[in-house]
Amino acid sequence: MDDSVAKLLEILDLERIEENLFRGRSPDTSWQRVFGGQVVAQALVAAQRTVPADRAVHSLHAYFLVAGDPKVPIVYEVDRIRDGGSFATRRVVALQHGQAIFTLSASFQVSEEGLSHQVAMPDVPRPDQLPGAAELRETILANAPDAVKRYWDRPRPVEFRPIAFDHYLTTDKLPPRQEIWVRVVSEIGEDPALNAAVLAYLSDMTLLDTSLFAHGLSVFDPRIQAASLDHSMWFHRPARVSDWLLYEQDSPSSSGARGLTRGSLFDLSGRLVASVAQEGLIRPRRSKT
Repeated sequence: MDDSVAKLLEILDLERIEENLFRGRSPDTSWQRVFGGQVVAQALVAAQRTVPADRAVHSLHAYFLVAGDPKVPIVYEVDRIRDGGSFATRRVVALQHGQAIFTLSASFQVSEEGLSHQVAMPDVPRPDQLPGAAELRETILANAPDAVKRYWDRPRPVEFRPIAFDHYLTTDKLPPRQEIWVRVVSEIGEDPALNAAVLAYLSDMTLLDTSLFAHGLSVFDPRIQAASLDHSMWFHRPARVSDWLLYEQDSPSSSGARGLTRGSLFDLSGRLVASVAQEGLIRPRRSKT
């Protein structure tokens, strides 16, 4: 197994402190704050461990309150709001330094048959028709800004294959949408709960950037202060994150120093497995006087 994937699975294996209390840690990185997808995934794991195994997550809604400190553990406190005949509801608060840094509400449901429909997957090149990480670095990224190069060179448990890379190479104002193939770089197995947690982890990647395309900017631009504010996700069908998934994203609006982005995740067969929505802070940095 790839070392970055092993580290991801390790940080998702929370320590149980007490009934409804769990402790998670962050990987040893140079980041100044905890990656938002990590907190979403860990909070979901904490909630999952208080729910019967026959109930799978079907939605979550989260708020990022304070930037997480990667140097200290995060304590997750689970509130068992309700256990009904078909559904269970959990609320999770993430705590550091004596204060809440993040909250998540999640709903779980027993498997049921019912009506089914979905939108069609976009007609885009398949991942095997696109350049891999090494080719990206040698060709397209060769002329990219240093901050972009550092981001794409960093070892990570998730591989990206963007359909287009124009937004990192130009300051032109572009349509606020993108499609990216994503997958975990090693096999993690069939466990539905683990696959859902890792899907939540990777769902926070690249979303905020999409809302900046219309302004000729990216999250790597030093003139922009960017941070996730909230994150919602709906799990429609089981997914395998070790297989390629198409992440289609669009940003319908930005205003008030905030940008909204929507996402749809499709598997290789064209099934819509999850939908995502996120609003993020995209504020011009104030000049120092």
